[in-house]
Amino acid sequence: MTPRSTTVAVVGAGPAGLVLAHVLRRAGVAVTVHERLSRPALENAARAGVLEHRVVEYLRTLGLADRLTAEGERHGRCEIACLGEKVLVDYGALSGGIRHWVYPQQLLVRDLIAAYERDGGAIAFESPVEAVTLDDANRPVLHTAGGELRAEYAVGCDGAHSVVAAAFADRADGPTRRYPYDWLTVLARISRPVDKIRYAVHADGFAGMMPRTADVGRFYLEVPAGEELAAWDERRIRAELAHRLELEGSDPALGGLLETGMLRMRGRVAHRMREGRLLLAGDAAHTVTPSGAKGLNSAVADAADLAGGLIAELLGGGSARLDGYQQRRLDAAWQTQEFSDRLLDLLHLPAGLPAEQREFALRLRLQRIHRIARPGPEATEFARAYAGAGELAAAPVWPSAQAAAVASAATAR
Repeated sequence: MTPRSTTVAVVGAGPAGLVLAHVLRRAGVAVTVHERLSRPALENAARAGVLEHRVVEYLRTLGLADRLTAEGERHGRCEIACLGEKVLVDYGALSGGIRHWVYPQQLLVRDLIAAYERDGGAIAFESPVEAVTLDDANRPVLHTAGGELRAEYAVGCDGAHSVVAAAFADRADGPTRRYPYDWLTVLARISRPVDKIRYAVHADGFAGMMPRTADVGRFYLEVPAGEELAAWDERRIRAELAHRLELEGSDPALGGLLETGMLRMRGRVAHRMREGRLLLAGDAAHTVTPSGAKGLNSAVADAADLAGGLIAELLGGGSARLDGYQQRRLDAAWQTQEFSDRLLDLLHLPAGLPAEQREFALRLRLQRIHRIARPGPEATEFARAYAGAGELAAAPVWPSAQAAAVASAATAR
């Protein structure tokens, strides 16, 4: 039975919602988590797979990265192909040792769910929140099939169509950009692991090859904006990947195509991430393209920041940290959008560029590629931003006796 009241109601059990719930619950804050998908659907949804250094270090401090660091792979190099050259960018060296971890998002979600349940938490799967309203005291009321749930705070970690964002007076609207191309996405069996990301800047359109697991890779193909997947049969997909990525015998060979899709390329940042006791994190507040692999990482960074603010507010540490959450995270969201947009500009030729002008545009891009591959300020800045240098602030840990007392009192409201 869904509790009639809680302290923090988290909507969405993706990485942001799960990390937020973990930290709050460990601090003694009563939390409920509602997820619209079934557990199998959530745990098997193949999405991101590249984790920033700072995100993994944060998860490690929480004891949530054991399997990730045991089974995940460290990556510190990528390759950018252009005009027949394959330029190696050793961003691990250029950043001073900061590297990515490659670990599929669905495995991370499984780990977070299992750890949350081991700690005594529970997640309401297949329990969508239908609407969020405010009571007379401006406290959130979540409307679900199991009845009303009253909370001190409601946090939307439920994606671009967030029901929590819909409760904002302006629906958390903000500026958007529709890019003049889309990406066809492919999840495929491969003959051996992808040892480094390959970006291909090509006259016929961008292509990408990304690591996932030992026998599965993620591939991307630039296609015209609005293109339908039906226009691309398997033979055409394979031919274009081989052509644009310049696949050779030493590269992983594609086996069966496990999944294909069409990614509509958009960027969006909400004007606000807080309205009173309603808060947003991750895609509910900002949508970023896969360029640079920042979506999952930005979502966890939001959750880490918000957890600290809520804990301070609820457990006597003052309101300053929570009051600053919105501005800090909006600033970070725009920095992320700028990095992703800059990388997209490098990887794609201008839309509608005549064929006779494409070599000129490619040669300009090749010069930029060489600059971020050679030691220097521009390469260092790119490498650190790409790999996720820095750290996420860990929330304070309260004594267990105090945490238990706070949780009991909150649940009894």
